Amino acid sequence: MENFEALKAQYQEELKSVNGKEELGAFWQKYLGKTGQIQDLMKKMKDVPKEEKPEYGKKVNEVRTWAQDLYQAKADEIKLQEEEKRYKAEAIDVTIPSEAKVGNLHPITLVKQEIIEIFAGMGFEIFEGPEIEDDDHNFTRLNVLKDHPARDMQDTFWLTEDLLLRTHTSPGQIRVMDKKKPPIKVLVPGRVFRSDSDATHSPMFSQMEGLVVDKNITLCDLQGMLDEFVKNIFSSDARTRLRPSYFPFTEPSVEVDVSCFECGGKGCPLCKGTGWIEVLGGGVVNNKVLENCNIDPNEYSGIAFGIGIERITMLKYGINHMGVLFENDVNFLKQFKA
Repeated sequence: MENFEALKAQYQEELKSVNGKEELGAFWQKYLGKTGQIQDLMKKMKDVPKEEKPEYGKKVNEVRTWAQDLYQAKADEIKLQEEEKRYKAEAIDVTIPSEAKVGNLHPITLVKQEIIEIFAGMGFEIFEGPEIEDDDHNFTRLNVLKDHPARDMQDTFWLTEDLLLRTHTSPGQIRVMDKKKPPIKVLVPGRVFRSDSDATHSPMFSQMEGLVVDKNITLCDLQGMLDEFVKNIFSSDARTRLRPSYFPFTEPSVEVDVSCFECGGKGCPLCKGTGWIEVLGGGVVNNKVLENCNIDPNEYSGIAFGIGIERITMLKYGINHMGVLFENDVNFLKQFKA
């Protein structure tokens, strides 16, 4: 019994000097662990006379319980001290003047919003279709049949035999015409995906499709709207030029150039000396596309155009490599303000 009292006195004295979790762990191993001194008391039971074993065992259990209670109190004390240290270290002085910098929108977002505002001023509504499309909406009903060579013009990310990541926002035309009958005036912005990557192309990029369907719509209406667009997005002196092209979902189809807003059409490195810069494609909606949406081409006609938002952004801000638009370089992005 004298050994018990000596051990308790030693235990209390050493526990007072314990500071921190590491010392607390070592203390546990010394006294309460499987090879600790209190556990050793129980191992000595074999040397205790038989008639004294019950009393001895009871005393060992009392000492163990007493020691565990003191240990837990010390552990709680150390935990509280460490929390207080952490709170002090993490404390924020709310009276210190803020140095937070105001962020700004990404240049692609700025240009996207500007384009929407321009066409919204002409009466266009906004529709956003799904990024995962089926073959029917992305190709077939846009007059791009299974064996059509135009399918080879786009490197498509196929998910299944029928599902794909949309290669353009043109499927939005079909979805709008399925739900709404003319007159239709809609913009379809969104991300599109093609297996292509270089200085002016990215596997993921943003497009904005425009569609107008009504009676007596002609190619002149398309050029008139696009003239208004380039004047607002580039320069009040900008004008458009239409060149014959081919798209399966428009007939006739055109490539649209804008007069160089850098040199005024005189010729410079930006326009490669021609005075013109290609900006988008469009045309008169193919009669087959209208028929695929149960719209009578004898009564209605339409125009459509597709704008590459990254391309407009690069031209507007003089960016020569598309990659910088996706690198999230803060020093680059902070140059752009709404």
